[in-house]
Amino acid sequence: MARSMLPGTPVAETLFVSDLHLSPLRPDTVRRFLAFLDRRAQGAECLYLLGDVFDAYLGDDDDSCLNVSIKNALCRLTATGTRVFFQHGNRDFLLGEAFASETGVMLLGDYAVIDLYGTTTLLTHGDLLCTDDAQYQAARVRVRTPEWRRKALSKPLWLRRLYARWYRCRSGWDKSGKSHEIMDANQEAVEGAMLRHGVCRLIHGHTHRPRRHEFSLNGKTCERHVLPEWDGRETLLCCRREGCAVENLGAGN
Repeated sequence: MARSMLPGTPVAETLFVSDLHLSPLRPDTVRRFLAFLDRRAQGAECLYLLGDVFDAYLGDDDDSCLNVSIKNALCRLTATGTRVFFQHGNRDFLLGEAFASETGVMLLGDYAVIDLYGTTTLLTHGDLLCTDDAQYQAARVRVRTPEWRRKALSKPLWLRRLYARWYRCRSGWDKSGKSHEIMDANQEAVEGAMLRHGVCRLIHGHTHRPRRHEFSLNGKTCERHVLPEWDGRETLLCCRREGCAVENLGAGN
């Protein structure tokens, strides 16, 4: 529940998580995320899920036990009044309007600007900032077209599941041949995105390199918060009027 300064006085707060990579192969992470939705997230004003929530999302028609349990938990959370926003990642960009309608979640574009307690803040999954990885960026352009999406979703679900297994292996092979620097956010891309959107704060995930970066941009002090992967040491970014801080969820959320 929302933390309080005095008994009965809730503190306005907004929560950010990304890169959970939920999968039947990661049952402990799934369990902790469900507990997070049912406990810690309740009472927050907003929860932002900034992509790669699922390790492989194959379409809104996928009625796997995992997807059903996540949908049900999100329904319970949005029913309490917490607004939940979802931004597509590179693993779950096929999540669509049907999912949003069923759960009450609101979908965001690749870049979203919000007023976060008086500070204009830019949100993105983070993959668009990794401009040094030309191979990935070219593939991203190809698979994000409406034509590719329609073709992919027209395939039977069993075939999409088979392809997802192959993609996981292919992704691992590709990453093994790339340096960490190539797969990290490019500072020029970061600054360019912040300048285009007129912000001094950026929040993103994708790189699995959690850290708060502070730098100067056009004479202003700016900050970039990188969200972590959920890999057994789950944390979230909690923002209130006085600022943003990393919060360790702990074993029980």
